[in-house]
Amino acid sequence: MCLQTRVPRIFVVDDEPVIASTLAAILQMNGFSAKFFTCPLDALTAARLKTPDLLISDVAMPGISGIDLAIQMKAQYPTCKVLLFSGQAATMDLLEDARAQGHDFDLLLKPVPPTEFLLEVGKMVNAASQTTAARPVRSSWIAPTASPAGQLAACTSS
Repeated sequence: MCLQTRVPRIFVVDDEPVIASTLAAILQMNGFSAKFFTCPLDALTAARLKTPDLLISDVAMPGISGIDLAIQMKAQYPTCKVLLFSGQAATMDLLEDARAQGHDFDLLLKPVPPTEFLLEVGKMVNAASQTTAARPVRSSWIAPTASPAGQLAACTSS
């Protein structure tokens, strides 16, 4: 009897293509199914086809913020977990506003070391479908392998 475990599907959203693609590559190297987006609206569109188990998003992005994206994703897909990250101090005010409206999201501060990033992701998706303890954690950043230029152009043209 062969037991198949479903690999958690993760969406990574950051308007900085290098950050988005690098985080997705780190996740893929560690056994996750990860797709990156440089436009929050593209992530919402993709979720209609395949709902993610986890959304990882930068907070400060042009157009729609990561918090607004997280609120919309949770409203449409209540089982999707959310992990936000930011390098800006003003993020705390935005998170407090969201909490006042009944939305509570976890936050990582940039820069995030890969080991800490993977530990937090593992905690969020480890609901029995994922066992990260047996998976080796690579602690070096890797260069992105895909060119995200096309994705950025699609988002900035609106």
